Amino acid sequence: KVNGHFRYFFMSTQNQGGLTDYYANAAGGGLRFETGKFHGFKFSVSGFYTFNIGSSDLGKKDSITGQPNRYEIGLFDVTDPYNKKNIARLEEFNLKYIYKKSNIVFGKQLINTPFINLQDGRMAPTSVEGIWLDFNEIKKIRIEGGWLYAISPRGTEKWFRADKSIGIYPVGLNIDGSKSQYFNNLTSKGIFLLGATYTLNKNIKLQGWDMFTENIFNTAMLQADFVGSINNKHKIFAALQFIRQDAVKDGGNADAHKTYFEKRGAAMSYGAKLGWKSKRMEASLNYNRITADGRYLMPREWGRDPMFTFLPRERNEGLGDVHAVMGRINYDLSEIRLKTSFAAGYYQLPDVKNYRLNKYGLPSYIHLNADVRYSFIGFWQGLDTQLLVTAKLNAGETYKDKKFEFNKVNMVLFN
Repeated sequence: KVNGHFRYFFMSTQNQGGLTDYYANAAGGGLRFETGKFHGFKFSVSGFYTFNIGSSDLGKKDSITGQPNRYEIGLFDVTDPYNKKNIARLEEFNLKYIYKKSNIVFGKQLINTPFINLQDGRMAPTSVEGIWLDFNEIKKIRIEGGWLYAISPRGTEKWFRADKSIGIYPVGLNIDGSKSQYFNNLTSKGIFLLGATYTLNKNIKLQGWDMFTENIFNTAMLQADFVGSINNKHKIFAALQFIRQDAVKDGGNADAHKTYFEKRGAAMSYGAKLGWKSKRMEASLNYNRITADGRYLMPREWGRDPMFTFLPRERNEGLGDVHAVMGRINYDLSEIRLKTSFAAGYYQLPDVKNYRLNKYGLPSYIHLNADVRYSFIGFWQGLDTQLLVTAKLNAGETYKDKKFEFNKVNMVLFN
């Protein structure tokens, strides 16, 4: 089998108060080849190529804050803002063995888990390398897991050892306010990930995950999902989530300024969701609490937050003592192939100068998202379009320092 895709992406950040605005135009294509099955084995290979076809200077830092571009650079190569043409990456190169309903894959591949996922809101997704099992031979139970030793994060063209991939994106601050120095200073044999999903019945699903990043930190998650019918046309749904994190040994490095996870550090997160849906419409109210025990930490190079209050273009990773509330309404106009989603959230964060619980100096904010998607048919079948407009409004103290606003709040982002 051979398949491929083409993507064009326009992105523009509009900041306020005389701060630098950015824009970017990216175009690229991918091609994938997969063999037929031979004695249960399949081989797959895929790659993607990106061109910068017209953008502002993404290597230019803002003249007021001295901070770099945050969003548009992710369309290309975050390690080299001036790389405009040589952005090519091998995404998949693997051998898969299929047994009944299960399979095991070795090599470069794409996976989706709560902590390591595609996060494909740019040109090309995050890829991983290792051995991955998807076991489905026990009724109502799905088991996934494996060992990942290399990662090619979204917005990069190279492959990195798992420990060397942490810190490719901005590193933020240590708990004492000094700049973190963990990039290229961590040592780990890789990521050991295990997840189990139990479908109790048509209404209840339970899942548990544990991610052990050897020598750095451990993250465990429990989640319960419920769906119930009100009548033939309406359903209600709900979910609960708990996440616990603990440092492993020194958190990656014996030097506190070069470690990723504070020695003996811990973090906890609680989440809840309640919603209603019909054939056309879905509405939900979501809540998340990260306790003040410590920062919730997860390398941004690996995936996006699994919290129910997550909205595209911002994360609550690197924060502790958070209260987040988010409401979302999805409306589906299937007869004209149009899908819409509108969301608004309030995120109460610790003070920007509370370095122990605020890694990136992000103030409390209000987040607004509007997402519209249209799918073509007929001659243009296979073409999908999306417009995402997101705004983040300041709701916290910034001490009149623009570095706490630039690319963070009082801004609008067009995609």
